[in-house]
Amino acid sequence: MSAKFFILVPLILIFMGMAVFSLVRGIAAFLKTTREDLERPGTGATESQLMQNRMMFARIKYQALAVIAVVILLAISGSKS
Repeated sequence: MSAKFFILVPLILIFMGMAVFSLVRGIAAFLKTTREDLERPGTGATESQLMQNRMMFARIKYQALAVIAVVILLAISGSKS
């Protein structure tokens, strides 16, 4: 096993953990949304909605990084066969 394997596997686990963390924070922000937030007049997003959006983007970013790391790991593993 190469050193790249020992670098990529922890990176994958970190990215997966960050994706889960972002998902949980986004769900928590969603649950904090009140009826007043949903029915308030005017335009523009509330702070809760902005937090939900930031967490969704962060989750997608970390999932993409994890998938890229898995693809690299598979490419490295497949090239040694």
